[in-house]
Amino acid sequence: MATKYSVDPGAPDPSYLDFWRERHLCTLTTPRPDGTPHLVPVGVTYDPEARLARVITNRASAKVRYVRAAGEQGAAVAVCQLEGRRWATLEGRAFVSEKPDRVAEAVRRYAERYGRTPSPNPARVVIEIHLTRAMGRS
Repeated sequence: MATKYSVDPGAPDPSYLDFWRERHLCTLTTPRPDGTPHLVPVGVTYDPEARLARVITNRASAKVRYVRAAGEQGAAVAVCQLEGRRWATLEGRAFVSEKPDRVAEAVRRYAERYGRTPSPNPARVVIEIHLTRAMGRS
């Protein structure tokens, strides 16, 4: 019998959601213009009600450049976290927002999950991932 790892990104089970509320370093994988994966450590917040994952970062970062290079359709990306045998992946289309209210919401959620408010950064943006798939073992 095959093990099912698929999760509804808009309605995860409680253990999956709890795992995303714990403090974990995550990874973000974005496609470079040549198609190769660019994988970096990040902090991620997960908002199943909005079907969004958020990553705060600097507008000059490579990850922002790669998401923007994908154009209007957004970049196909994944974020992942793991601890021992537990793991969780969220996939979707990423877009960069510089709107102050969206960045502020991402910072608020980051502070809630990671227990610290990032220092002010006028170059901060948010990568918003519109979730299409989730999987994991929590």
